[in-house]
Amino acid sequence: MPDIEYLRLLAEKYPNRRAVRTEIINLRAILALPKATEFFLSDIHGEYDAFQYFVRSGSGMIRMRIDETFGNLLTESECDELASLIYNPEAEMARRKKSEHDFDAWCKVSIRRLVAICRVVSNKYTRSKVKKRLPKASSYIMDELLFADDVLDRHKYYDEIIDTIIEYDAAKEIICEMAETISNLTVDRLHIIGDIFDRGPKSHFILDYLMANRGVDIQWGNHDVLWMGAACGNRACIATMIRINVRYNNFDMLEVGYGFNLRPLASLAEKIYGDDPCEFFKPNVLETNKYDPIPPELAAKMHKMISIIQFKIEGQEIIKHPEFHLEKRNLLETIDFEKGTVKVEGVEYPMRDMNLPTVDPENPYELTEEEEEVMVALESSIINSEKLQRHMNYMYSHGSLYKVMNGNLFYHGCMIFNERGNFKTVEIDGKKYKGADYIRKLDSMIRAAHGKQPEGVSQADAASIMWYLWLAEDSPLFGKDKMTTFERYFIADKSTHKEHTVPYYRLIEKEETAVKILKAFGLDPDHGRILNGHVPVKIKNGETPIKANGKLLIIDGGISKAYHKTTGIAGYTAILTSKHMYLAEHKPYEPLKEDGTQVFHRPIMHLIHTVPERLRIRDTDNGAELNQQIKNLEALFEEFRKGGIREIF
Repeated sequence: MPDIEYLRLLAEKYPNRRAVRTEIINLRAILALPKATEFFLSDIHGEYDAFQYFVRSGSGMIRMRIDETFGNLLTESECDELASLIYNPEAEMARRKKSEHDFDAWCKVSIRRLVAICRVVSNKYTRSKVKKRLPKASSYIMDELLFADDVLDRHKYYDEIIDTIIEYDAAKEIICEMAETISNLTVDRLHIIGDIFDRGPKSHFILDYLMANRGVDIQWGNHDVLWMGAACGNRACIATMIRINVRYNNFDMLEVGYGFNLRPLASLAEKIYGDDPCEFFKPNVLETNKYDPIPPELAAKMHKMISIIQFKIEGQEIIKHPEFHLEKRNLLETIDFEKGTVKVEGVEYPMRDMNLPTVDPENPYELTEEEEEVMVALESSIINSEKLQRHMNYMYSHGSLYKVMNGNLFYHGCMIFNERGNFKTVEIDGKKYKGADYIRKLDSMIRAAHGKQPEGVSQADAASIMWYLWLAEDSPLFGKDKMTTFERYFIADKSTHKEHTVPYYRLIEKEETAVKILKAFGLDPDHGRILNGHVPVKIKNGETPIKANGKLLIIDGGISKAYHKTTGIAGYTAILTSKHMYLAEHKPYEPLKEDGTQVFHRPIMHLIHTVPERLRIRDTDNGAELNQQIKNLEALFEEFRKGGIREIF
């Protein structure tokens, strides 16, 4: 029972028995509503356009609602057109304005259809919650349209609202706002299971989108913690983050989106590698830059320059932190400049690029004076980027290494097992951790790096844990024995490029592994499931995202363009409704065509699970919180009745 001081505070909001009773009635009614829809998406990797489409379409859920509402009234193509209007209203209206003989009549019909769909997707919410989700400018109009009844006189009122919308040329705004409202109401909770950043060019737009929406949580991926470490000033994270995005030609995002100063890097790269074609460092161009079109030749030189800087700084980090056990990855010191070879784990290989003028064989990990100037410039622009720091603060406040919700477990990478199938013990600061305790310890270390540091410890050094999580064998975010970045650039023998996965990825084929993980986090393995990202599922090779007899789902199907050829699809999303769990298999997103048309591929919906009885809010974590609120209110009601707290009217 709550103490009397808490009840007195609660009485400030509910000052008498009537107010308490009203709120108890409200909360009990909410408990009876169907559980709202949860939506799971992982490994977005900067692909904002595809990400936004997946979210706006509810990964096929909106198309299913259209079929349920209009399946017997509209043709398949008309249902497709209505879906297109919801997914991209501005483009669809522009196209229709050119093709429709009577555009106003089309707008009237479209508004009515959108209202019908909006009513369907809002039926899991209280009217109060729906009103809060409506856009402020037109909330009154939309509220009246949504909750109009079937009385004849009300139909005339309803018709007059729509006629007036058309008369005053407000159809475009209303249709766009109605489409956005449908998308927002279709998905109540958005779970991002890691890797918002890198490869794709628009990670900053994704963060802006997430920050503007309610009901979002993030389970950090390895690429996310890399950026978080960079924002703390860790040099190894900074150099790696810049290298990856120079490699993928993301100059608009780096320089315009976040305001990073790349000019010193470009100048030094041109000076050092002026005559070097940097053949093995040519950028992987997924999209062209609009505002900062760096020539590919210069981008290749910058790529090589920052790569060498990265390997030097990583060497310094490895020497500073012997507890990371990464000594075998210090390869610059094993280069034989006379023979043109490098030794990797005791085996000597010929180097395919020996133009390394900034590497001192006697001190291979020491930055030159000019390289130091480049890093100082990068550090300054990254630490002082207001937008980056705002985004990273959001990543901390809405993120974690794992999340438990409604009996399910979400994490990006893996759990650390030994070959025998038991949780592996890892030592940190003289203490041993394994399983869920290891994950919790790492989560606390990431958060500590973002806070105030003890005297004598810099934030950059505390953030070394983020760099460790980026590439270490015992990192639950990496899941491989080593990261062979150096080998891929400098050694032709592809056997050296192989990164072997940890035992987890073999063990999760067995149900007992998922059961062991769920129990470690205190969950019921008979009902709970694990949702996991990180490793693209190669459908074209016969792989399946369903593991452990359905208890574990890997939803990274490769939304990133860089993976489309590898996976054969463009990503998975998982949807958990009050009745079903679905896995949506997507085809590659197609952008708007020059003629104003756009193809929206309907995902393949795989039904994973059907619950015996529809889940209500009372069956969720939120329901448990509401029940506790009811108990507190009942205690307050009793205090009012006894006279322990005076009522105010």
